[in-house]
Amino acid sequence: MSHANSSAQARAAEEPRAIPATPQALLEAVLAVNQAQDPRAREILDSLIRHLHAFAADVKLSYEELHQGLDFIVRVGQASNPLRHEGILLADILGVATLVLLMDAEGVLEAGGTEPALIGPFWRANQPVLENGARIASDDTAGERLLVTGRICTLDGKPLAGARLETWQAAPSGLYENQDPEQDDMNLRAVFLTDADGRFWFDSVKPAGYGVPIDGPCGDLLALQQRNHMRPAHLHFIASAPGHKVLTTQIFDANDAYAYSDAAFGAVGSLLRKFEPAGDGAYRLDVELKLEPGETRLPKPPLS
Repeated sequence: MSHANSSAQARAAEEPRAIPATPQALLEAVLAVNQAQDPRAREILDSLIRHLHAFAADVKLSYEELHQGLDFIVRVGQASNPLRHEGILLADILGVATLVLLMDAEGVLEAGGTEPALIGPFWRANQPVLENGARIASDDTAGERLLVTGRICTLDGKPLAGARLETWQAAPSGLYENQDPEQDDMNLRAVFLTDADGRFWFDSVKPAGYGVPIDGPCGDLLALQQRNHMRPAHLHFIASAPGHKVLTTQIFDANDAYAYSDAAFGAVGSLLRKFEPAGDGAYRLDVELKLEPGETRLPKPPLS
């Protein structure tokens, strides 16, 4: 090969070339420009790009449909504010949030740990610390009495004394106290510390199920899918102890009309429980929360 031909080929190799007009060439070009320095960020973006292109090809997405989807994403952002996070709601009703929780807890679930569940948007900072046996419902909170007993322990059943238990729930009206000006501040919210046997107990009222917001784009999506927007009655729990990972979970009323059609797909596995009659019109719920060894990292409450 002559020197002239070799130089011409080298120049041709250096000159920018148009992306060939094929889906595969386009995908390769988009992947090639992802030079994120963080390895995990690069891995996530590469996979996202591949799946987005594969999704568009699989359904033969039209340009008009693309823009309908983009408009939906914009509306999700516009519907969010300090008191409402439409993006979290979207992850919930698509089952993505529960999927991520279950994947993260795969090892502990295999070891017999408690299933995690969504924190949701209603947990408040600085919930009152009460003595075991206290009533967390205000005197004017009407409803069937619920006696809650529980135990926080290790995966092999050893009690965790002094463990911290946060709980909150909706009233029988289906509203959390921050949603309802008729309820006392911090009604149906509390923090308890376990005794020497890892136990906690308190007095409450039987919660009611409620609907997720449907006045935004997520409501439009539920209507499009012809789905209900209801969540079954439940209590929230966050259990923590030094040297153990934090467990965020919910316990659902298995007798609720929507127990097996939770709009947020949170009612999984053993989290569905029967609230047993306790006499005089009251109910009883007993729970065991098993914590995995590891770093104690408390999540940030979404509400002050």
